[in-house]
Amino acid sequence: MDFNASLRRAIKTGKVLLGQNVTEQSIQNGTAQMVVVAENCPEKFREMLKSRENLFVHTFQGSSVQLGKACGKPFMVSALVIVDPGESDILSLKRA
Repeated sequence: MDFNASLRRAIKTGKVLLGQNVTEQSIQNGTAQMVVVAENCPEKFREMLKSRENLFVHTFQGSSVQLGKACGKPFMVSALVIVDPGESDILSLKRA
C-alpha cells in the first residue's frame, strides 16, 4: 500500500481533518478512526494520544512539512484524523 496515495484518496473521497485541535476534538467526540502524526509532532500531543485507549495512531515517516505536502497542502500538518476513509484503503494499516 502506498501511504501517500491512500492518504490523498481519503482526503478526496472521505473526511479527513487537519491539525492538532480538530484531531483532539474528534477523539473526544469518538469520531476518530485513525490518527496520523508527523515524526516531529510535539511530545505533549503524543503523550495525550498514548493515554487514549482503542485509538490507532500511525506515525508518518517524515516531518510536518512533508506530511502537509503528502496531504497536498502548502503548509505544515503535524497531526490529522481520519473520520471517514471514503474510498481509501488507509485503515488497512490497523491490521498490519
